[in-house]
Order: sequence, then C-alpha cells, then structure tokens
Amino acid sequence: MNVDHHDLHHEFPELSDAIHALKVGNARFARLFDTYHRLTGKVENLEEHDMPVADFTLEDMKKERVKLKDDLYHMLMAYRAGQEASK
Repeated sequence: MNVDHHDLHHEFPELSDAIHALKVGNARFARLFDTYHRLTGKVENLEEHDMPVADFTLEDMKKERVKLKDDLYHMLMAYRAGQEASK
C-alpha cells in the first residue's frame, strides 16, 4: 500500500528552522512533537502493512494526529510571528 508520510518536516518544509528551534527551546512543543511523531509512525505502520485494526480505531488515531498537527502549527506560527516582530 502506498502510504503518505506526515512528519512535520515533510508537512511544513518552510518551517523547518522554527520546528528545530521549538523542539530545542519549548518543552511543550517538544512533547507534542514527540507524541505526533510516535502517533504518525503507528498510523503509517498500520497503513503500510495493511494490519488488521478496527476502522474507528484508525480514524480516532488520525483525528488525534490532526489535532496535534493543528496545535503544533499554531505554535509554529506564533513563534514565526514573534521572530518577525523582533526584526
């Protein structure tokens, strides 16, 4: 099965510097990033190996991943806005 990869660097390549800065300097971002990364790995593994799992379980995992990605994106945009404001 062809699986799309959803790691943050792949999703937001233009924000790679901000991702790195927040992973190093913001404990909440780092924790959410790690959770997102682990969940993405589980989802992609299930899809790639076509593992038997209830549809609602996989959908719940994907919904959680979307929520995490949204939270992380908002943190990245706030960081970027702060960086631009300090210039």
